[in-house]
Amino acid sequence: MKRLALSLCVVGALAACSTAAPTGTAGLQPVKLNFAAEVNGQAFACGQQYPAIGTTRSTVTPSDFRYYVSEVQLFTADGRAVPVQLDQDGAWQLENIALLDFENASGPCRNGTTGVNTAVRGKVPAGTYTGLRFTLGVPFARNHGDPTVSPAPLNNTAMFWNWQGGYKFLKFDTTSSGITPEKPAAASPLGPVTRYSVHLGSTLCAGNSKTEAPSACQNPNRITVEFKNFDLAKHNVVADIGRVLAGANVDVNAPMTSPGCMSFLKDGDCPPVMGALGLAYDGVAAPGSQRLFAMR
Repeated sequence: MKRLALSLCVVGALAACSTAAPTGTAGLQPVKLNFAAEVNGQAFACGQQYPAIGTTRSTVTPSDFRYYVSEVQLFTADGRAVPVQLDQDGAWQLENIALLDFENASGPCRNGTTGVNTAVRGKVPAGTYTGLRFTLGVPFARNHGDPTVSPAPLNNTAMFWNWQGGYKFLKFDTTSSGITPEKPAAASPLGPVTRYSVHLGSTLCAGNSKTEAPSACQNPNRITVEFKNFDLAKHNVVADIGRVLAGANVDVNAPMTSPGCMSFLKDGDCPPVMGALGLAYDGVAAPGSQRLFAMR
């Protein structure tokens, strides 16, 4: 396996990088993991239209794209997993949890926040690292608290269902115009605007009520993501929701269910989405591993 030195980012106007451990850090060196959000290979932007989405190859306009990651680890050349000590910045990172937020409250994202966060920052012991592992989701111990009294980034009520269900690990919202290559805008100037969301969270959480923290969840729905040969000096983690929606029909919604797939059981829109996330759904195993995240 190729050994790759961990890049050390030095705070400064040019964010210069070094491979020598800084002084005064007791053998720890900073690390920055860059994340990106895309829709079918195109960078996510509030209000932008994205064609050829899903089984109907429809055009969609997103209004939100956020997700939590936790338990970030780097692998040494000999395969040992080393936890990243996240910077406790009071905004995006708490304990071992980080919120990645790609919307900026502009245009159709007006219900979001103006702040954007596209990186996870922390420290690891000085050394050589060749791989990355993290979890999509909030750890159980933190997943079922009260967001109105929790510190950031767990104080974001838009990323929360209720005490029983906990947080939305992934939140993607969009509308579909119904426009396709076979039915262009000229033939359908308005189209049936359809809301479609992907909200991932834990389900079947055992509790006395929706306002009480549960003792366990039958479907945790956390996703472990691992990349070998990950070079921190040049690789990014890319989350492409288009790959998750490839088998979904974003122009319709199963009767009597929430728009799109919100992880709840008995929703006809969920099997292709949960399968693309690498998660079992309603007793059916996923056909393969997750397709949301890739390294580039």
